Amino acid sequence: MVQKNSLSKSIKGLKSYIFGKESENKAQNYLTKNGFKIITTNYKCKFGEIDIIATKKNILHFIEVKSSKNYESEYYLTARKLEKIIKTIYVFKEHFQDYNNFDFCIDLIAINNDNINFIENIN
Repeated sequence: MVQKNSLSKSIKGLKSYIFGKESENKAQNYLTKNGFKIITTNYKCKFGEIDIIATKKNILHFIEVKSSKNYESEYYLTARKLEKIIKTIYVFKEHFQDYNNFDFCIDLIAINNDNINFIENIN
């Protein structure tokens, strides 16, 4: 009985992971079509992760991707997650000093079903 429950949780986790990756791919495609140059994805450090880092017109964009089939995902960016993103930005800029002269902003891409809502400069 325990194995069946564990397997069910594993399958649910895998589905969630795949949904998240598909959403990030949709976000990357949206950005590329709109003139952004993707620098990296899923940048991680000890403070957190940034889903997409891109540039457009000499502005460095740190982009969080939220997605859902059942709710308005733009409301699920918490203050704590935003705090982690900000700390991670400082680590990124320390490691990649070529971008220190760029202005930067934090953006959100909310994907609800297949509708993409790009919200610039949320901070």
